[in-house]
Amino acid sequence: MSKTQGYFQTRFTPDPKREVLWQTLYHYYFSRFIGKADCVLELGAGYGHFINHVEAERKIALDQWEGFTGYLRPGIEGRVGDVADLSFLAPSSVNFVFASNLFEHISQESFSSVLHQLERVLVDGGTLNIVQPNYYYSYREYFDDYTHRSIYTHRSICDFLEAHGYRIIECCPRFLPLTVKSRMPVSPWLIRLYLSSPWKPLAKQMFVRARPANARVSQNGWAKRGEV
Repeated sequence: MSKTQGYFQTRFTPDPKREVLWQTLYHYYFSRFIGKADCVLELGAGYGHFINHVEAERKIALDQWEGFTGYLRPGIEGRVGDVADLSFLAPSSVNFVFASNLFEHISQESFSSVLHQLERVLVDGGTLNIVQPNYYYSYREYFDDYTHRSIYTHRSICDFLEAHGYRIIECCPRFLPLTVKSRMPVSPWLIRLYLSSPWKPLAKQMFVRARPANARVSQNGWAKRGEV
């Protein structure tokens, strides 16, 4: 059994709650960022909980786990490989890149490589969208996952992105709870209520939205970076 296969059979087993969570998150939050004619790329797609709900002309999922393609819905291009190798993508071909709980699992060198390559494949105005644990709030549980390699807070990940030529559009330090593995119920209306509430109990995951600094942007300008 490979290390990746073992991880998906032990630490990251299938959970119906994730399907409810990501279906709701997509339809009531992320869908506003994606157009019908767009190309969407998910890095580290896992069970495909996000990409399976995306409505776009082209949908691409990338993961190093060989078994993940079996969870993708028809019409999604599944590719097994290293997320730090995006050479298969054409220049200026992707509008929206999504990565959930990925960059804490890879080295900073690999993260740097991803950012460099995304500058090539993103269209003007294309964005990188990141959801992942915020060490500032999740330090007690952060290394309960034995595959976590790199540490990021909402401040350090924004600094890392900016140091690699990206500009922050949005940073939400408290976006979601750390895990669905709890006694708390997971339902669409509760998730919608949680997203709209200024008070977010147990929120230990952050959301960061960024784009290459040299990209052309709309007249709306940039959103301010979030603070604690």
